[in-house]
Order: sequence, then C-alpha cells, then structure tokens
Amino acid sequence: MTFTRRDFLGRMAAGAFAIAAFAVPAGGLLVGGPALAADPVKVGILIPGSKSDKGWMESGYDGLVAAQEKYGDKIEVQMIENINYADMEQALTQLASGNALVIGVGGQTQAAIYKVARRFPDTKFSIVGGNESEARDNIAGYDVKQAEIAFVAGAAAAMLSKTGGVSYVGGLEIPSIVNAGKEFGNGAKYINPEIKYFENYTGDFDDVAKSKEATLAAIAQGADIHYHILNLGLRGMEQAAKEKGTHIIGSYTDRCGSDPLYVAYSVTGVGFQVHYAIDQYLADTWTAGYEPFGLKKGPMASDMIICGGTPEQKAKLKEIMDKILAGEIKVLEG
Repeated sequence: MTFTRRDFLGRMAAGAFAIAAFAVPAGGLLVGGPALAADPVKVGILIPGSKSDKGWMESGYDGLVAAQEKYGDKIEVQMIENINYADMEQALTQLASGNALVIGVGGQTQAAIYKVARRFPDTKFSIVGGNESEARDNIAGYDVKQAEIAFVAGAAAAMLSKTGGVSYVGGLEIPSIVNAGKEFGNGAKYINPEIKYFENYTGDFDDVAKSKEATLAAIAQGADIHYHILNLGLRGMEQAAKEKGTHIIGSYTDRCGSDPLYVAYSVTGVGFQVHYAIDQYLADTWTAGYEPFGLKKGPMASDMIICGGTPEQKAKLKEIMDKILAGEIKVLEG
C-alpha cells in the first residue's frame, strides 16, 4: 500500500481544522496557528534546513502541518528553520525555554539536543533521525532506517535504468548517509549484478553546485537513474537530470505525478515521526530512548513506490521488503 503527500496529510489529520498561513519574520522564528484555546501544549520544532526543500525537511514540515490540522488549538507551535550548525544549540535553547516538547528534525540536531537537554530536564526532546546513543530520561531518538529503504530504492533504480548505470549523491559523509549509499548500491546489484554504480558525497546537504557536478559526472559515466540524501542540494541533481534527460528517485515522501523528472519515491516517514512525537506527548505515552521505525512500522513510515510501476515491479519490491523484514536480506544500520 502506498501513500502520496496528499494521502499523508489526510491520513494523519483527524479533523477538518485548517491552519492559518505562516509568516516567517526576520531570524527564522515562526509561531503558528490561529487564536489558541486555554492552556495549549507548547511544541517547539527545529527544522535545520528549508521546509520547502522537496526532501527531508519538507517531509518533517508536512508532519507538523498534519498534526496542527488534527489538534487545532490544543497545541501551540514555535518553529525555527534554516539554522547553521554553529547556531543549533542556541536555537534549541530558545525552543526548550518555552516549550514542553522540542523536536529536532534530522540527525544533525542530535549532538546539540544532548547538550541542551541536560539543562532542561523537564522538557521532552524527540530526535527525528536519531541514532542509538546514551540513554537520557528526556530524550527520544527515532531511527528512520534510511539504509533499509535505500536497498529497496537501489533495486527499483536497477529495474528502471535503461543504461545499466545508477548513482547516489549524499550530503555529509557520516555513517548513516554512507551506509544508505552502500545499501543503494547493494540493492541495485541484487537486481543486476553487472550494474554500474556511482557514489559521491558533497560534504553539504544544501550545496546545489556540488550536487549538480557529482550528478553530471555520474551521467557522463553512464548513470541514468539517480538517488540522493540531500536537502536543497537536490536542486543541483534536478538541474543535471533535466539537462541530460535522466531521472531521479525521490526521497522521504511519495509525490508521484507531481514532476516527470521523478520516476519513483522512497518513503522514510520523517513527517510521520514528527506527528508521532506530538501524538505520543498529547496521549501521555511519550517515552525516552531509542526507537527504530523503518519497514516494520508500515508504509507511512517506510515504503518504496515506482510511479506507474508494473505489477511485476511492485511484486518484486514487496518481495524484497518482506525479505528485509524477515532477516533474509541483511542491511547496514543507518
């Protein structure tokens, strides 16, 4: 079963509440929602990149929007976006000072959250994309299992490639991003052992020029299907693919039909986890500790969709996902 972005927002929202338009003043601080009811739960969220990046950050923002549609004036949201790494601790301190729950969207928030959480023991912190780490009573880490679904994306890429070549561009060369790249290549080789696989890292999730350069280099060597873990850097991959007539497998959210450049999407449930953190807090079931998501949490947490895929392609992807769940195909952490 697959879900589009519209499906996601519809499924996650339990009512017809429409959020007010957001205006972001100077400094990136956003306060959301219409007139609030008495004693709303205060939720702070840090989106380090752009909420309109077509990737991880936008998926996280979709989850926030869905939660606001569901809960209306039961929650009051403060959001900070587009923050440099050097300013992350300060931004999280600001959020922790005035909110009961603080959500960091991205593993890059984890180090700063661990520093700030020590000073705010009564505030709950949820890390979307968090890795297993030191246990803290007020920190929950949600692992999206990117390497797991990257294997399936690699299989889809090999099915779709006409040239017998696929490529991957990651941002920071850190274990979770590298492991996803390795598993994308492994998934492609699972379908076609002879496939050519090209892997590159730009050192920055938002560097458009470097991601374009890396994608063009892969195209020159024969790649015609591209996968990524990028934020705004995805714009560079799009530019290269458009110029050379190749295609992209999108990450994070199913947007099939929105852009012919994209032939498939992997779902990694970033927005699902943002919504999950808010659900858990409001239900008084929020718990600290590491929690793996991925395929075992269902298609809203992790899925692979070939846009207009054939029955044979869909069946093969399901078979691969079932084998991963059963442990017959083993993938790296991350």
